[in-house]
Amino acid sequence: MNRALVSWIGKADLRAPREEDRGVGPLGQAVAARPFDTIHLLSDHPKEAVAPYLRWLRGRTSVPITLHPVNLSSPTHFGDIYQAAVSVVADVWTRIGPAGTFTFHLSPGTPAMAAVWILLAKTRFPAELIESSPEAGVQTASVPFDISADFLPDLLRKPDEELKRLSAGLPPEAPEFADILHRSVEMQRVIARARRVAPRSVPVLIEGESGTGKELLARAIHRTSARRDQPFVALNCGAIPAELIESELFGHEKGAFTGAEKTRKGHFEEAEGGTLFLDEVGELPTLAQVKLLRTLQEAEIVRLGSSKPIQVNVRIVAATNRNLMEEVAAGRFRADLFYRIAVAILRLPPLRQREGDVGLLIDALLDQVNQESLEEPGFEKKELSAGARNLLMNHPWPGNVRELLNTLRRAAIWTSDTTITADDARDAILPNDSAAADGILNRPLGESLRLPDLLSIVARHYLERALAESHGNKTRAAALVGLPSYQTLTNWLERYGVKL
Repeated sequence: MNRALVSWIGKADLRAPREEDRGVGPLGQAVAARPFDTIHLLSDHPKEAVAPYLRWLRGRTSVPITLHPVNLSSPTHFGDIYQAAVSVVADVWTRIGPAGTFTFHLSPGTPAMAAVWILLAKTRFPAELIESSPEAGVQTASVPFDISADFLPDLLRKPDEELKRLSAGLPPEAPEFADILHRSVEMQRVIARARRVAPRSVPVLIEGESGTGKELLARAIHRTSARRDQPFVALNCGAIPAELIESELFGHEKGAFTGAEKTRKGHFEEAEGGTLFLDEVGELPTLAQVKLLRTLQEAEIVRLGSSKPIQVNVRIVAATNRNLMEEVAAGRFRADLFYRIAVAILRLPPLRQREGDVGLLIDALLDQVNQESLEEPGFEKKELSAGARNLLMNHPWPGNVRELLNTLRRAAIWTSDTTITADDARDAILPNDSAAADGILNRPLGESLRLPDLLSIVARHYLERALAESHGNKTRAAALVGLPSYQTLTNWLERYGVKL
């Protein structure tokens, strides 16, 4: 039988060679008190700190000691610790075989490291758990519970997700999508579909409100595709005068029009072999739509002032903040062009519908604001007060992620202190009542209009604002929205699914 001790190296262990008069540390106690055939130690400490300790420990035992260096983002990051522990234990298991036994030492390291040993010992790798102290010596740890079915779903979630990914035919996890911060189910679905379509060369249409990150998603799709080493060219169709659209897209020959002093390549030629991102494609004039359709059908362009076709190999990723189906129905966008560019459609949800993402984005974007300001004279790192964070968390963000980022930039400027207060955050939020009213009051009538949904949007908006303004005081919140009592407010909160 091969008895393997597996443990992290803790700070108390590293101090032991210098402080033997105070004790030999948890690992020193274990190797002296228990018989082992192999010892496997995990460490995220610097080499220069670990090497002297290993020499000292090997001088106290004849048992072979193997060091497994690992890199953790934090000694308390459960996910990193779990992955490192599983990798090492699985490797040791292949060495000692099914007849071998494990002992996991709980005392060295952080509480998160001990928690992982308990999980592994009770599930994937049955093991004896030991703990040690200068007073009590080395003892078998008494864990008063088994890991029940309540704990197993969390433990197995990642393997299950990997299994679902494989069965769905999705490509491997792509680091290119890591820049799109999210944890909401809505965004998970969008990213999964984007990853699935990225390796293909079919056109993609990304729909979403302004500020939802359409270009960021388009760039991630390009970087994950086979065209990643070729150009990514972005063109905002709504920012170019109508008379210049064709020249921008297809290029022109010298003398093609007044001011055309030399031959110029268009964006299609600039993007050859890569991806052309047509932002706000719904803004294209009708004539440009006709010529774009022909280009996509024939895979060739003709420069203005020329009759010679030029073959192009470009993938189209288009984006719009409009509903192009409604634009087609209204005759403002060609149906044949829509079906040509909308082979794969990705709909980015607005920030107000991404449950759980706002807090994540606030933290990441505030870090970005701090990084942007590092070189400014007298810069001091900014942080949010609880009140400011609560206010930002409850704002509907009609301008989405872009509005959130710019609001944090303004708040960082307004505050003269290192802490952004609720008043600073409130001053930084731009009033947007007219835009919100247009979105609510000027929607087209018909089957797509649902009055109960609109009433819910309005009610949730004001209820959330009242709760934020009153810091959760129901009596004051009720008064702010004109309700007679906090009991009535509670009924409204329940009716419209607003949480404190």
